[in-house]
Amino acid sequence: MVLVPTIDATSPSRADLHALDTACRDHGFFLLANHGLDAVLTNAWRETERFFDAPRSVRTAIMRDRDNPLGYFDRELTKRKRDHKEVFDFVDPTFAPVDARNRWPNDLPGFRATMTELYDALSALTDRTLEIVLDALGLTGESRNVITCSRRGSMLRLNHYPVGDPVPAHERDGLADLGPTALGYHTDPGIITLLIQDDTGGLQTESHAHGWIDVPPQPGTIVVNLGDCMQAYTNDRYRAAVHRVVPMTKRRRFSIPYFSNPPREATVAPIAALCDGGVRYRSFAWREFMDARAYDNFADLGADDAQVTDYRVGAAT
Repeated sequence: MVLVPTIDATSPSRADLHALDTACRDHGFFLLANHGLDAVLTNAWRETERFFDAPRSVRTAIMRDRDNPLGYFDRELTKRKRDHKEVFDFVDPTFAPVDARNRWPNDLPGFRATMTELYDALSALTDRTLEIVLDALGLTGESRNVITCSRRGSMLRLNHYPVGDPVPAHERDGLADLGPTALGYHTDPGIITLLIQDDTGGLQTESHAHGWIDVPPQPGTIVVNLGDCMQAYTNDRYRAAVHRVVPMTKRRRFSIPYFSNPPREATVAPIAALCDGGVRYRSFAWREFMDARAYDNFADLGADDAQVTDYRVGAAT
């Protein structure tokens, strides 16, 4: 039984859409084949490894802080436990008001140009992927226009999962303990995440029917998972993917997620055509939800991070 189906990005068949629908109801993951980005991804992998293999001073010079969550970080929290990873985050490099917040490394010529190429390619592929998901949902007319992805409100991340603690021993005083997994179980807050993963493995998702299952690397494919906003928009028809990464024990792992989000000013609410059995979510401002999740990842606020289920009708406020 194939639990994480592979979908043709150019011309998905009726069988593809059925398999996608089944997977999104159960765990929220599928794979995209024939995406046409092989050359772009080759360049991106080269620059990703070059960034994380550069002297540590190159990365720490652009360290994230409380006022600006972009740049480099090696002590992110998930569920109040420290992840076994280091990251580099940036937003749309082609839109000057947004790009002004980006922190680009010095002494890595060609890095920014390659990352801009990747951002462009994944933004376009996200639009195509969303259309496929809407087809699987059977939405028509104005219902298809409710969910909107904004490249200016989205983010691209480079992940490096080393074997062992990503923070040097002399910098660990006062830090939260490492979690039991390399990346703790969580959902992504936005609409759709496109994930490029290397061949190391370790990504898992929680299936309603089968418990934790692997999302194995498959050459030539891009991983897709649904986020919290998709779960709310679809009124629980589709599931925000609960996922985690197991610790690296023999070799390091790289991955590159593109987090596709609603416009900053968007209000998220269930699509009327999917509410025959009643509305399960009250509307909420995407800006407030995203800000809450970002702060939770930066510091331990003494409570679990914000969840989309906080906005279910009848949930405590």
